[in-house]
Amino acid sequence: MQLENGNLAEGRIPIIRVRNLYKIYKVGKNKVYALNGVDFTMYKGEFCAIVGPSGSGKSTLLNMLAGLEKPSKGEIVIAGKHMEKMNENQLVGFRRENVGFIFQSYNLLQTLNAIENVALPLSFRGIPKKIRNEKAKKYLKLVGLEKQMKHMANEMSGGQQQRVGIARALVVKPKIIFADEPTGNLDSKTTMEVLALMRRIVREQDQTLVMVTHDNHLATYADRQFHIVDGKILKIEEQHHEDGTEQN
Repeated sequence: MQLENGNLAEGRIPIIRVRNLYKIYKVGKNKVYALNGVDFTMYKGEFCAIVGPSGSGKSTLLNMLAGLEKPSKGEIVIAGKHMEKMNENQLVGFRRENVGFIFQSYNLLQTLNAIENVALPLSFRGIPKKIRNEKAKKYLKLVGLEKQMKHMANEMSGGQQQRVGIARALVVKPKIIFADEPTGNLDSKTTMEVLALMRRIVREQDQTLVMVTHDNHLATYADRQFHIVDGKILKIEEQHHEDGTEQN
């Protein structure tokens, strides 16, 4: 299989394994294959990009990996757990314990400041306010927002709001972070800053980041790009990055 070359796979811990994955929709009498036999492995500490044009199946694939949609056929094993065998309550629990999300539209609550937005997922876990606020401050510092901690969402730029979104995804210490077009609402300079930040944090925290994008250039920020067209992975490219250097 061309999908994993030996030197990348060697010594790495698989965190996501997808085998023979299909998602079939019925449209009238026709069957539409949103995913048409997908196979790959992603590793702990890896920044992966799923890249493809609109309608290629990339968002469907992300929804499957996150347990938001059930496959028609196939296996999705994440952190040793079979996602396709879980019921809705089990999936909700799994996401809460293992997954962080970064959204294109930031999804911040306008009535809360940056600390409160980042601390929100911890409140769902019943963590006391003082502890969750301390954790929120730690991650806001990590994303470079020391001076904006008390700012409300509408007092921040798009790039700052997305940094709050990244901190919120990180605060639960997820094994995996899913990012759906995370820079879609940002200008090109801010996009580069946010992608470089995401790449650095993945390295430092040894987490796995899976980003969906339609932009081939943005995908080059990832360690590997999974090119998807018509529900199939056409090719997987590996990228070598020198930490701290600019992307060409």
